[in-house]
Amino acid sequence: MMKEPARSFHLNGLLEEAGLPVLDPSLTDRFAAYLSLILRWNRRVNLTAVREVDGILRRHFVESIFCARALPAGIGSLLDFGSGAGFPGIPIALCRPEIAATLAESQEKKAAFLREAVRLLGLSATIYDARAETLNEKFDCVVLRAVDRMGEATHAGAGLVVPRGWLTLMTTSRDFGRLQEEAGGTFSWNELLRLPGSEDRVLALGRSIHLSE
Repeated sequence: MMKEPARSFHLNGLLEEAGLPVLDPSLTDRFAAYLSLILRWNRRVNLTAVREVDGILRRHFVESIFCARALPAGIGSLLDFGSGAGFPGIPIALCRPEIAATLAESQEKKAAFLREAVRLLGLSATIYDARAETLNEKFDCVVLRAVDRMGEATHAGAGLVVPRGWLTLMTTSRDFGRLQEEAGGTFSWNELLRLPGSEDRVLALGRSIHLSE
């Protein structure tokens, strides 16, 4: 285990700062191990442009934990569309173990990282190492965060949601209207939730409806 994140691992302090419940010690240890792995791999694979420990914790960990806790009850399966370094899919799998998570990542090196993270953290998540839109199954929830061509990805992700399932977008308030249009008219959207530490980034939860509803 790397010493740097152990010294700098103040995730619970940041959760408290954001007004969010802290993690129990066993879960905190698993998030610390996840951080160590990110820092080690990020030296040779561009997992995230945010490289400072504090930035990773604030931007990636806290936001993803917030998303995990905001997801409605009753979700059995979830797709992290374009998972990258595992945000928010791995924190969701850690915080919501009742959810069967699939992490879709088409870039080979990032998919290899996700496999190692899942193994290290003892998760039952599935890695899909191809483009998410080629999946032949649908999910109770599809979540997208910082995906290339976010509009196209949102359109594709909407098609992977089961009836009465959820489409979850981690985006900005200024981009939400465009993404809402890309998702189509068959989603009813909850009030936007502001992500911790940001004035502009939001969490949008849309539920798939029948046109007759």
